[in-house]
Amino acid sequence: MSIAVFASGNGSNFEALVERSKRQGWPEMITLLVCDRPGAGVLDRAKRLEIPSAVFQPADYASKAEYEKEVLALLRERGIRWILLAGYMRMVGSVLLEACRWRILNIHPSLLPAFQGKNAIQQALDYGVRWTGVTVHWVDEGIDTGPIIDQKPVLVEPDDNVESLQKKIQFVEHNLYPAVVRKLLTGQVSPPEGDGGGKGEQD
Repeated sequence: MSIAVFASGNGSNFEALVERSKRQGWPEMITLLVCDRPGAGVLDRAKRLEIPSAVFQPADYASKAEYEKEVLALLRERGIRWILLAGYMRMVGSVLLEACRWRILNIHPSLLPAFQGKNAIQQALDYGVRWTGVTVHWVDEGIDTGPIIDQKPVLVEPDDNVESLQKKIQFVEHNLYPAVVRKLLTGQVSPPEGDGGGKGEQD
């Protein structure tokens, strides 16, 4: 059993997860990157880190279900148990959710339930909050609505802009996400309702 990371962009969280997993010798390692955008920066990181990658273009499929069925087939082939969303800019659909119930995690740049969805950092700045943060949560059918696993606050300074606040948030993300995953793999975090943690993709 192993881990797949789903990412669409530059991949800084992907790299942080891979580096921490290697340094700490996680009981289950990251063995696959799934990307939905050819040319994304995360693919270069995966090559450098020697993590196999697979690119699936949703536009090549007749439906979201067909896209996810092909992704799922690869996950089963590779013996993937856990899925970590790390800047994956696509809602997970019913095919993956049903097959991998409570085995998909996401990281979001806010203190959920505040500022769900896209542009969470800009939302926080527009609202004028003094504190925002980072949340790691289980993925369900909604947009950033799954059960929360852990959160860390980030102070918003009066002179912060999107770029400066993003840097502070990413620093927290790169520490919080690997820490939560390690706790999951060592039994310190359990899936909701005790469901899914012991089930592999072959089940």
